[in-house]
Amino acid sequence: MAGTMEGTSRPTTRSAIEIADIVESINGRDAGKLFIVIGIESQYSFLADGKRRRFEKPKKKKNKHIEPRSKADYSLLAKLIGGEGVTNNEIRRALAKYVAAHG
Repeated sequence: MAGTMEGTSRPTTRSAIEIADIVESINGRDAGKLFIVIGIESQYSFLADGKRRRFEKPKKKKNKHIEPRSKADYSLLAKLIGGEGVTNNEIRRALAKYVAAHG
């Protein structure tokens, strides 16, 4: 079947990952965990969860190893795009809000 991964009916195309997106890790020891994209460089995204991976030391992960879940709130997006730092508490709060809304 064209456009799908072998053995599944899931499309292989993914939506573009952007700054402030909430993503889920699909590979590695952090598989299943949620992060916020705080930076993008070529085929890599820099991810933070505000706890283990803090804003000051984000996780560098290939885009093919993460799956977009949602957009973050606009205040977080504006701060990240504007070059302002965000606090780890703001990152945790945005992820908690997403989990509360989507289970």
